[in-house]
Amino acid sequence: MRGPVGSGFKPLRRFGLLTLLAAAWFAPWAALAQSPARIKIAAASNLKFVLADLTSQYKQQTGVQVDVNLGASGNLARQILQGLPVEQFISADEVWVAELAKAGHTQDAGQRYATGRLALIVPKSSTLPLAQGLAAVVRAMKPGDKFAIANPALAPYGVAAVVALQRSGVGALPANQKVQGDNIGQATQFVATGAAQAGITALALAQAPEIAQSVQVLPLPTDLHAPLHQRMVLLKGAGGAAADWHRFLLSPPAQAVFVRHGYALPQ
Repeated sequence: MRGPVGSGFKPLRRFGLLTLLAAAWFAPWAALAQSPARIKIAAASNLKFVLADLTSQYKQQTGVQVDVNLGASGNLARQILQGLPVEQFISADEVWVAELAKAGHTQDAGQRYATGRLALIVPKSSTLPLAQGLAAVVRAMKPGDKFAIANPALAPYGVAAVVALQRSGVGALPANQKVQGDNIGQATQFVATGAAQAGITALALAQAPEIAQSVQVLPLPTDLHAPLHQRMVLLKGAGGAAADWHRFLLSPPAQAVFVRHGYALPQ
């Protein structure tokens, strides 16, 4: 027996309307749940290439995007004190992490994640006696030649470079011979581009294919400077995604990547 015209369609139409309303209500929450996390961190310039590898690997494994703000550790620490919106600070030393902890900006004292090394570099076409070491290179430089280091007031690798020059017998460089980068990455570029005839950089930067194709590299003896213990820390307010990334950096697979890039394991 047939009912009134259209009676068979009313429940279907009502169901369809409810379905559309439910979809409209839950869609934003579903999109939020499915959207990948994004982490913002601040990291020392010597980590440029190792972090490029690690963030790429981490995104492939987890879908989490890690945005890296590179710079001199001292500059980054000061920016964080002034409100730089990042969840993690990966320093080239331990001093700047301690400064942030003292100021109450961190969750704890942080963890050592690697130990860095210095390298002496000259342009690929240079005839300076690199194999004879730091003192021989500086002695062989011409009066107008430039020697690049990172600014020791901001960059831990700049501090180590100054100590290495002293312990090698070179001492302080003349003002007209020294050129300082704002960070170790800039100091490295001075040599790679030929703007400086020699310089001291992070071994991890010097070994990277992007740099190694432009320079000759000599790892410097570790006794020329104090150990470059590098420390990282989560900042106040860091979320769960940042904490997971932080733990990943201390994991054996990530530590193996640090070693491959020229770092030693943390001591």
